[in-house]
Amino acid sequence: MVQSRMVTMEEGKDTASAIRTNISRALPLKLLQFCLLFLVLGIGLSVISMYSVRFFVVQRVANVAPSTIHPVVFEEANSLESLIRPPLNLLHTMNDTELFWRASFVPQIREYPFKRVPKIAFMFLTKGPLPLAPLWDRFFKGHKGRYSIYVHALPGYDAGYPPSSVFHRRQIPSQMVEWGKMSMCEAERRLVANALLDISNEWFILLSESCIPLHNFSIIYHYISRSRHSFMGSFDDPGPYGRGRYDQRMEPEVTISQWRKGSQWFEVNRRLAISIIEDDIYFPKFKEFCQPACYVDEHYFPTMLSIEFPHLLANRTLTWTDWSRGGAHPATFGKTDITEGFFKKVFEGQLCLYNNQPTSVCYLFARKFAPSALDPLLELAPKVLGY
Repeated sequence: MVQSRMVTMEEGKDTASAIRTNISRALPLKLLQFCLLFLVLGIGLSVISMYSVRFFVVQRVANVAPSTIHPVVFEEANSLESLIRPPLNLLHTMNDTELFWRASFVPQIREYPFKRVPKIAFMFLTKGPLPLAPLWDRFFKGHKGRYSIYVHALPGYDAGYPPSSVFHRRQIPSQMVEWGKMSMCEAERRLVANALLDISNEWFILLSESCIPLHNFSIIYHYISRSRHSFMGSFDDPGPYGRGRYDQRMEPEVTISQWRKGSQWFEVNRRLAISIIEDDIYFPKFKEFCQPACYVDEHYFPTMLSIEFPHLLANRTLTWTDWSRGGAHPATFGKTDITEGFFKKVFEGQLCLYNNQPTSVCYLFARKFAPSALDPLLELAPKVLGY
């Protein structure tokens, strides 16, 4: 009986031990199952959260006006297309130093490895609005791909041109400009630099808000593209408004015999455009020693380019103005002035050299035209101006 009891106790001991062993084995299994369940739940919640976020983002984008959506194109930064494509948005964040440095990049191989259609960059220097924009819209119509437009207006000015206008979103980052001071030339250099960012721009024309084209686009493009010279007025004026503005402290970079005067409104090719923005020899001298009554916009570019590239200049401007009324500014023409007889006087009597040959077509543009001149200009343009 004692033996039987002892056997029972031993058996009980073994049973208890087995139970403990089974419990110890069951616990890790349940823990593992719990962890797996937690992991599955975590993954499920993550997936649900991801799709929820994507859903709400898509919904939010769908409610944004289409004009504010800018698709992202994933393209290799070193692809040819990324290097030759002109900027879609002219309102960059570069300062002038950065801009001029970027614009000074010059390919050393003359032949382009892509089909390049040379364009004319039309650069408008204005205080704000372009009242003659409808006339220019008509002038450019049908010639997309052969021109670019850049507008330098006062900082903060928003013209709000409609998408149908060639001036839509063509304003560049600008700074304040004062008439007759170096800020005027700085604005002109800024226009040239922005235009140089488009590698297809080959010729650069500076215009004002009061300028109009005197011929249709095809004639102007043909005239400029086939010229062996750039059109920068540059002459030696011995009088008080020429050499009389010279300061001896500009030597040795500029001597009085090199001092030139010319029209502010010019046309230059790409080679000269690059020289304009990279100049660090003459610019500091003019900025310091040519201040009113030395009007720097009449002297800086004519002097600098005639010293460096005299053989490339036609020494005349392409923009007609009327100085016959006297004063510091040319005549302005309003509504009552715009007649067929007026343009007959503009076109008659012209004689100049084009590629060293005499021609009667000397001016491609004219100024100054008041906003009131727009309606009669639009009426006469098809018959008189050819567009």
